[in-house]
Amino acid sequence: MIRVSILGSGNVATHLINAFLKADGVELAQVYSRNIEDIEQLKNDVQITNTTQNLIPVDVTIIAISDDAITKFSNNLNIEGIVVHTSGSVSMSELSDSLSKGVFYPLQTFSKDKGLDFSEIPICLEAENESSLKLLKTLASTISNSVFEINSDQRKKIHLAAVFVNNFTNHLYQIGNSICEEHKVPFEILHPIIKETAKKIQEISPKEAQTGPAKRKDFKTIEKHLEQLSTKEKEIYTVLTDSISKTYQ
Repeated sequence: MIRVSILGSGNVATHLINAFLKADGVELAQVYSRNIEDIEQLKNDVQITNTTQNLIPVDVTIIAISDDAITKFSNNLNIEGIVVHTSGSVSMSELSDSLSKGVFYPLQTFSKDKGLDFSEIPICLEAENESSLKLLKTLASTISNSVFEINSDQRKKIHLAAVFVNNFTNHLYQIGNSICEEHKVPFEILHPIIKETAKKIQEISPKEAQTGPAKRKDFKTIEKHLEQLSTKEKEIYTVLTDSISKTYQ
């Protein structure tokens, strides 16, 4: 039985808590939050605390807090066992040198109230030594079917790629939604094409899947589109159109 503590109560922490509470071979021993009210609902399932002075000994402590707070927070910890963070962009080395450190990075976009099947979420692991890595792999395998050993440099690149395919893409969805709302068209009409695009790139490469006026060099259609857009939207449309056009020269 692997004993685990989770330090944090945000989006990632909430999903990890839910996953480990259901996992076989894992005891979620403790959850920490600076605001005890954020985790009060867990008190019948797990020990809760709002002070790091009350942390109990466990095999793995998972720091799931904002990226810019990880280093300072870890410097105030005095605990045994492996201590990992869940960030995609923070190096393992930024954890305190007094700790046995590692990384436990679930590669997914998380919202507290949106349910997820954790078994489908890739977990990227890093550790200082083989024994720690082996334990983290065992732990990750209790909640996910997709576990990878990824070093800090690779993880930064994956996080960068994820910003393009998730955050930037979602912003484009938002622009599309605004255009639909402005012209009283339900955004749901675009759901099938969004789903088909996501499905297609699981079968062929994104480069092969590309369609549209920029790839076809359909300048008349591009001009018509630009005429309908605001200044801000024109800038985004132009940058993306130029990038696609140059890719398929």
